[in-house]
This record gives sequence, structure tokens and C-alpha cells, in this order.
Amino acid sequence: MSDLNLPILDLSQLDAGPEAAARFREDLASATRDVGFFYLTGTGVEPELEARLLRAARDFFALPEADKLAIENVKSPHFRGYTRVGGERTRGAVDWREQLDIGPEREAVADPDAPAFFRLVGPNLWPDAQPELREVVAEWHERLSTVARRLLRAWALSLGAEEDYFDRHFGDPATLIKIVRYPGTSEPEPQQGVGAHKDSGVLTLLWIEPGRGGLQVEREGASGERYWVDAPPVPGTFVVNIGEMLEYATGGYLRATNHRVVSPRHPEDRISVPFFFNPALDTRLPVIDLPPELAARARGVEQDPANPIHALYGENALKSRLRAHPDVADRWHADLLAEAAKPA
Repeated sequence: MSDLNLPILDLSQLDAGPEAAARFREDLASATRDVGFFYLTGTGVEPELEARLLRAARDFFALPEADKLAIENVKSPHFRGYTRVGGERTRGAVDWREQLDIGPEREAVADPDAPAFFRLVGPNLWPDAQPELREVVAEWHERLSTVARRLLRAWALSLGAEEDYFDRHFGDPATLIKIVRYPGTSEPEPQQGVGAHKDSGVLTLLWIEPGRGGLQVEREGASGERYWVDAPPVPGTFVVNIGEMLEYATGGYLRATNHRVVSPRHPEDRISVPFFFNPALDTRLPVIDLPPELAARARGVEQDPANPIHALYGENALKSRLRAHPDVADRWHADLLAEAAKPA
């Protein structure tokens, strides 16, 4: 695997004795400080579960269009359900993919005085024609939540914090699972499957269908130049990246990284399933008091006027959803759009 463009880490090293665990934490901090992305193996997620998830994804996207549109996300003020091809945008440009968004199963918040980001709380939309989908998604959510918590405990120690730092400050996690299909394209130039972006939360675990490339990660050269590298799927691994909230919590010592997906060539398509593990919507992650040797290397939170990073996770999440799904925003949240359009 020496020709891979991203580091590869083995989570099982945390169970291989104190020295191996310390090396893992050191490699984890280095990978996320210098790259922001890495491959993770040794998670204990069985190939059989991966195969069932892929089969469920394929079965869902093979449903008649009417069955998928019956749970289209424009019917959900919480941005849940099915997004048709071309229905999502990144920085205003159309993403060429279809997907199903699944979050924690909750009742909608009825309090009219609740912060706007609580509009993201609510029930999922499930296809009546595929009742088995809920079972495999629930199992996937449980297994990956365990992996995410182990990673966060290792990160806390590597940053000089107490091991339970993130456990104490997360609250009830605001998770999100996206089941995504990228259709093939016959266009002569590479097409945008999903445009360049940073994830708005803390941690993403991405499962990619074996043999289906397209993910690209932005790297920075020694002289500051930026360029794209391929991150093809590696069997038995997840691609892991940090989001804007972890950049914020470390004062820029760890840096969220731009990434994108280039559409596959027709007749191929591509299935991927990102799992986003984030704090409760009303959680404000405190900035970690880094040890002096780490604090000296903190670069500060990146300032992008087009993409402000909010300390409160719900504000960061709502920002991302409103701009990614303008049709849902127009239908259910016109008041928020009008407020945002007012002169400062």
C-alpha cells in the first residue's frame, strides 16, 4: 500500500498493548494535522455487514422512481429522505448524485421559540417498498458509533486532553448517514459528483464500494501550492476525515480538508455511505487547552468569508443544509433565508 496518497492506520493497535496504542495515537495526530484524511483498518466491522449494506443500497436505488419520490426530501422540513439526481448543490454548483439522508429518529421540535437549528430534528422518511433497509441502517449506525467513540478517545489523549473529553462534551450525538449513488457520465471532461467542500461537523467515516474510485483530497505542497490526489477505496478500510468543528476545537492545530468526488464513467456507477458523527445540535465544543508544544503549531481556524465556521454545532449544520438543498430551504425555511439576506 506504499503507493497510497493517504496514511493508513490500524484501530486494532489500541488493543495491542501500551506501546502500540501510543504509536497509534501519535500516527492519528500526525495524519489529521498534516493531511486531515486517512484510511482506517482494524475496525471489526464484518465484510458480511458491508455486503448487506451495499445490497440494501443497490435495492433502494433500483426501486421505481415513484417509490423513491414518495419519500423525497422536499416533503421533510428536517432535510430527511431521498434527493433526486441534481437535487443537491455544493457552493452553488449542482452535484450529480442521488442519495437517502437518515438521521436520529426523533419527534419534531414544536417550540416556536427554539433555536432555528432544532428544525433539523425530526422523523426519517423510509421507503414502504423496502422495510429491511431500517434494520441494516440501525446496525450500521450502532457499529460505526462505537468506532467513532474509540477514535475520539484516542484523539483526546493525543491532544493532551483527558480520554473522555469528547464523551463529556458531545451530548446525544447528531449523527447522519447518507446512502449515495453517483451515476456514470459520458461527458468528455470530468464531472462534479459532489463539489469541493469541508464537512461541517467533527468526524466522518466513509465506506466506499470496492473498486469504485472518484474521491479526491486536496493536499498542500511545501511551497503552499494546492493540488488534488486520488483516494481510491481500500478493501477492509474506511476513509476517515475530520470536520470544521474539530478544527475549531483545536484552534486550527487539526485542519478540516477540502475533498470532492468526480463522477464515474458510464456505464459504471458508484455507491458510498458516509457516516457523520457530530455533537448534539445545541453543543458548543470548548477549545481544547493544548500542551505548549502542540499549541505552538496551531494555525488558527481558517477564515473563509464564504464558509464561516460556527462554534455551536447546530448553527454549522443548519448552514450546510440550507445551502445544499435550496428547494427544501425555499419550501420550509423561507423565513431563515430572508433573515440571512438582510444587510449586516
